[in-house]
Amino acid sequence: MDNFQFFAPSQVLFGKNVEAKVGAMCKKYGAHKVLVHFGGNSAKKSGLLDRVCSSLSEAGLDYVLLGGVVPNPLLSKIKEGVELCRAEGVDFILAVGGGSVIDSAKGIGYGLANEGDVWDYYERKKAVTGCAPIGVVLTIAAAGSEMSNSSVVTKDEGMLKRGLTTDYCYAKFSLLNPELTYTLPAYQTASGCTDIMVHTLERYFTGQATQQLSLVDNIAATLLRNVMRNAKIALKEPNNYAARAEIMWSGTLSHNGITGDRTWGDGSSHQLGPGRHLHHEHIQQLPHNSSTPGTRTIGQFKVLTEEDMANIYRAAK
Repeated sequence: MDNFQFFAPSQVLFGKNVEAKVGAMCKKYGAHKVLVHFGGNSAKKSGLLDRVCSSLSEAGLDYVLLGGVVPNPLLSKIKEGVELCRAEGVDFILAVGGGSVIDSAKGIGYGLANEGDVWDYYERKKAVTGCAPIGVVLTIAAAGSEMSNSSVVTKDEGMLKRGLTTDYCYAKFSLLNPELTYTLPAYQTASGCTDIMVHTLERYFTGQATQQLSLVDNIAATLLRNVMRNAKIALKEPNNYAARAEIMWSGTLSHNGITGDRTWGDGSSHQLGPGRHLHHEHIQQLPHNSSTPGTRTIGQFKVLTEEDMANIYRAAK
């Protein structure tokens, strides 16, 4: 087997009402003034945003709000966030949302901690030297960004999409309450489950993965079966806490390194989403062919049965 490194520094609080602890958690990690970063109106309509802000106030923390994050988060919103944080003296960024909001928060964190245009770091023109501290209140199980060291953003001009992976951007904490996913539309639930499955499969089908422990393969296989089983339940019973919990924790584990190396990823889907109003998870359902040397074929996924693989294929169609 190959040598490997596993690093997962984010503290996770999982369960009902954990978002009520967000103020105390921000304070624990040194926050004085917080940027509350979110997407559209769902966080407001559900009352989640009010609960988060109340928790911050109860902890004695000042905060400013910045919403408007869209799927395939835009560089312009990140730059707006950097300017706002500098003007307001913000020293902690709180993402309230899913992968797009978290990735946007990471981009703002990079912009605060590094000089010049933040896009230069995503273009690899400059090397990152730090990231402002980030916390997460997760509202959708999908991207796994709440416990990963990667982010993907889109430059408005030309709709260029770039990813950046460094250990600086790990969230200090992530609060995962499956109840917050009850009101997701069926499409987003299904797309999120597809994203989780792809993150797991892509780690298996790499050259490095052919040398990894059989234990890791079996973790990946169990996770895939778990998502397939509970996705069907969640779609029929949106308020089923057990199913939502299984999916949410699977999403986090699918992208924190526990299911294997990720040398080859879903970058082929990145350029199809921006400008086409397509979610990243939807693009991943399209047929993909990997030309990466040494990658495994589906037939080599020995820990899954042929029926399992057929179910994966049907779920992705």
